[in-house]
Amino acid sequence: MEQEFAELKAQVQALSKQLNRVSEEAEVRKIHHKYGYYLDKCLYNEVVDMFSNHPDAYVEFLGSRYRGKAGIKRLYQGRFQQTFVNGRNGPVHGFLLDHIMMQDIIDVDETGTHAWCRMRALMQAGTHQRIEEYFPGGHRQWWEGGLYENEYIKEDGVWKLFRYRYFPFWHAQFESGWSHTKPNYVPWATKTFPEDPIGPDEIIEQRALWPDTRAVPFHYPHPVTGKAINPDDLRAPVWAGSLEESEAPLTLTLPEGQSRPGATVRESTVADKVLPELVQHKVE
Repeated sequence: MEQEFAELKAQVQALSKQLNRVSEEAEVRKIHHKYGYYLDKCLYNEVVDMFSNHPDAYVEFLGSRYRGKAGIKRLYQGRFQQTFVNGRNGPVHGFLLDHIMMQDIIDVDETGTHAWCRMRALMQAGTHQRIEEYFPGGHRQWWEGGLYENEYIKEDGVWKLFRYRYFPFWHAQFESGWSHTKPNYVPWATKTFPEDPIGPDEIIEQRALWPDTRAVPFHYPHPVTGKAINPDDLRAPVWAGSLEESEAPLTLTLPEGQSRPGATVRESTVADKVLPELVQHKVE
């Protein structure tokens, strides 16, 4: 009887642990989808409020990094809010900016306070012809396909956005499709803050826009082999071209001075096994 009780107790503990993990994954999934719904309607104040106040928080976007809450505000409440909705918080008549979030892969660490999410985004954007006379840029419509590799942290029992890395890989005009997308469809930032009042804190080397097809590193290992993918396999040489002449692999490297929470003591967690191998790889 005593042994059966011990076995039952162990089973309950295992089920409880599994239930907690699934529950935390669901919460992380929900917070990203909520972020997407706010983004659709240009509710940038609400987006900013979802980010952690942790000094290591940041957003990577189009070869730029916006660091800390102040930098994140410059991106959403500066660049996006001023450009798309003339400084207001919320939608404007005739402007479409829908983000479809899908194919999410979420992993929560053993502490239940740090999570990773890989998710695809498909954006439909543009203006109605009725507003072309007064909307900056006139009448335009486009598609965008991108990929997130994000991190989240739980603060005071609440999941918050922590490190957001969004790679908007391809854009396409409705009329001509993605085969004729002009180079540098969305111009890269060339100046940092404060020279540019709404600019990033730093410009980072890795930049990728269609027809660049390099793969964003995966925060998780292969589900069968348990190994990280060789970074060279994530590169994209030209057809029958030399790998050595192709662009260096993309990375999830952290800014100088930052570290992954608990990486030195939680050697068994999924991302702590995979990410060091990915971020330490350098191309000579």
